[in-house]
Amino acid sequence: MGEWIEGAATIVDPTGLHARPAVKLTKLAKTFGAVVEVRADTDATWTNAKSPNSVMKMKAAHGSPLHIRASGEDADAAVAALVALVERNFDA
Repeated sequence: MGEWIEGAATIVDPTGLHARPAVKLTKLAKTFGAVVEVRADTDATWTNAKSPNSVMKMKAAHGSPLHIRASGEDADAAVAALVALVERNFDA
């Protein structure tokens, strides 16, 4: 697969990563050709960022760091865009 590009941002929404932001994250992730994964804890398993159900099942709480990594074509752009989305509180 190749090298992983990684980034992180803190979830600022008081209710955490619930359905609406999870869907926004997955929709954005799907616009990239890279393999994109997320996790809400440094010890957690990486989850497919293009799967709304998988992202919601993480149950990432307010104040949690959301770790993002991508590999493949446009991996840099994918990580930068997803980190920016989280930092903007999912454009809420």
